[in-house]
Amino acid sequence: MTQEQTSNQLTLSGVSKTYGSIAALSDVSVTFEGGKIHALVGENGAGKSTLGKIMLGVETPDAGALTWQGKEARFSTPAQANKLGLVGISQELSLMLDRSVLDNLSIGRETCIGPFVDDRATLKQAQRVMDQYEMPLDPRARVGELPVADQQRVEILRALNQEANLIVFDEPTARLESTEARKLMLILRNLADQGKAIVCISRFLEEVLSVADTITILRNGEYVRTNSASEETRASLVEGMTGAADKGQFPPLPTVDQGAEPLLVVSGATTKGAFEDISLTIRPGEIVGLSGLVGAGRSELAHAIYGAGRLEEGVVTFDGAALAGHSVSNAVDRGMALVPESRRDQGLFMNRSILENVSLPYLDRFMGWLGLAAGREVAQVKTFCEGTALKYGELGDPVSTLSGGNQQKVLFARASLGQPRLLIADEPTRGVDVGAKRGIYDLIVGMASEGLGVLLISSEIEEILGLSHRVLVLSRGRVTAELVGDDINENAVMAAAFGAN
Repeated sequence: MTQEQTSNQLTLSGVSKTYGSIAALSDVSVTFEGGKIHALVGENGAGKSTLGKIMLGVETPDAGALTWQGKEARFSTPAQANKLGLVGISQELSLMLDRSVLDNLSIGRETCIGPFVDDRATLKQAQRVMDQYEMPLDPRARVGELPVADQQRVEILRALNQEANLIVFDEPTARLESTEARKLMLILRNLADQGKAIVCISRFLEEVLSVADTITILRNGEYVRTNSASEETRASLVEGMTGAADKGQFPPLPTVDQGAEPLLVVSGATTKGAFEDISLTIRPGEIVGLSGLVGAGRSELAHAIYGAGRLEEGVVTFDGAALAGHSVSNAVDRGMALVPESRRDQGLFMNRSILENVSLPYLDRFMGWLGLAAGREVAQVKTFCEGTALKYGELGDPVSTLSGGNQQKVLFARASLGQPRLLIADEPTRGVDVGAKRGIYDLIVGMASEGLGVLLISSEIEEILGLSHRVLVLSRGRVTAELVGDDINENAVMAAAFGAN
């Protein structure tokens, strides 16, 4: 171990943090070492992000101590942590999207001659950092026009340009495709090899096991254990995180009657600039996975089928009838349901109640001569919330008070309340921890077992492989492969996603 690796060591001893009556952390002690990737895992509410914020001076602990490079450290602001080279990169990037890569890397860190900025020296310094960490970018490019993966690199380079010694990555791959996530993992390894202490907060257990040197498990704000990654498995991590044995990642799929008439038939679907000449079928009880890279046209196709997006050419036939003048209300009336990609932007009214969020599309079903039959509405919503194993206090609570997994279950409760025949699930487990994921997988497979057709869209290759009877792969708006049975494997999906088939 080098001198830099030895010195870049942060120790938290007996750290506790409460918010009101909620204990976010209770007497947690853990050490993060230079030259290593140290993963923090736990379910939503386990205290992972709170611990990361304390390390970076965003939050101050109610009890306990921090030691950096052998000396006690007290941070009341992030600036104090930054001065020591302790920086963080959150899931939601904090970039100036209308400025250049160079501006984002260098603002506040420009090379100056007296009161004047030396543009050439500032550019040279930014280029040196990009070269040193093998992350080449056009310094003049506008950040808002870059792909998400490159924006994440800008965020990392900005931290490195201030001589970061310890970097906390909070869900670094949550917004990335599988291939981009692998590239980022290589970057993290490179940083660790150069002596940086890398802290990775993640809910992707396979990813954690593949890249981390050390793993710390938290549960309900309490320390469970720290172990070498080589001594852990997915099952052991799940048991440590939840306190219960791992049920396995995916439930068994129901059998599909291949002789049954298709429930959904899409023929020659085309919308210029999004997707072209796409045809697919879904039978009752069948889960069809739709895979591909970001920008391949998956969500645009799903929205067109649901009536929420344009379809310039082609025909959508549902339950034997061609849909003309298709709209969302028409889709709901005919028996379609959509769980959208972004629950916050497309699915939920965060400040409204659970009751309102579940029943809103179906209020006409609860109307009587005297107006809304509130008792019947509450009874129905309660039934379908229980069917999704939703954990909540009162139906009148704002949906914003729920965890990410339970917010996602609200969307499934809403879909189930409509008693649909077709479910379109677009990124159904985005932002959901491992314990809640299995519950959502059970919901999807359970709905298919009851005869629903399911169109599943996911950027997580494991979900596509584990939940699909058939897989269609899109590349640049076209279907490049249809995979069935043993042909459904990661290599085949990724090759088709890159247009290799």
